[in-house]
Amino acid sequence: QVRLVESGGGLAQAGGSLRLSCLASGFTFSSSSMGWFRQASGKEREFVAAISWRGTVTSYAGSVKGRFTISRVNAENTVYLHMNTLKPEDTAVYYCAADTLRILPETSTDLYNYWGQGTQVTVSS
Repeated sequence: QVRLVESGGGLAQAGGSLRLSCLASGFTFSSSSMGWFRQASGKEREFVAAISWRGTVTSYAGSVKGRFTISRVNAENTVYLHMNTLKPEDTAVYYCAADTLRILPETSTDLYNYWGQGTQVTVSS
């Protein structure tokens, strides 16, 4: 059974930092690319960041580039999203996703076949 369990969300002040974690199980994590997406209230789910199977290639949405960093530890089946200089517009439910068919990071939600349940991030001004 595939499971993606996010943690680390919560409340932060503008300018602050949070680190999200996603623990994966039930599939070959080390040969899958991984992504983070977010969905704000009333909006569509959008791409945030993605990382290749070995962690050597990353991709970021323009709105988070330079502030967020995606990383992974294959030995721990975990992918992280380090979020710095948070803004109120970063408020959303953040989802971890796995693309088990490709090794390079993709930005489209349609290409990810497994999803976590999401973790809420709220940034106050």
